[in-house]
Amino acid sequence: MEKAYKSEEKLKNLTLEQYEVCFLKGTEAPFTGKHLYNKEKGIYKCVVCGNKLFSSEDKFDSGTGWPSFTKPIKEKNVKLQDDLSHGMHRMEVVCGKCNAHLGHVFNDGPKPTGKRYCINSVALDFEESENRAGI
Repeated sequence: MEKAYKSEEKLKNLTLEQYEVCFLKGTEAPFTGKHLYNKEKGIYKCVVCGNKLFSSEDKFDSGTGWPSFTKPIKEKNVKLQDDLSHGMHRMEVVCGKCNAHLGHVFNDGPKPTGKRYCINSVALDFEESENRAGI
């Protein structure tokens, strides 16, 4: 996570919940996140470093209580790593630029990817756009 600490000013602006999720691998309560029901077109970015993570075009309602996406904007923009916490094996999703914890990915999403990137709203900033330009 050393890359994330390059911007101490940005860290000072994080809420306690954002810090808990992004750096201590916490989870926001289901059905409470500000991006869960967002239907606007745009880009979801890492709240810590601004890395472009997910497009609204790939967002879907999974019914799980967290924003869900079928894929990242670019594979390199996120990293997957084993998470063996809580007595189970899951794949953790972290920001590909600063390593902030975002959520987890599961193999129960819709076609064509079959993936469900289950992401904490507090780990995301949203930038509204008219189209996909700049992705």
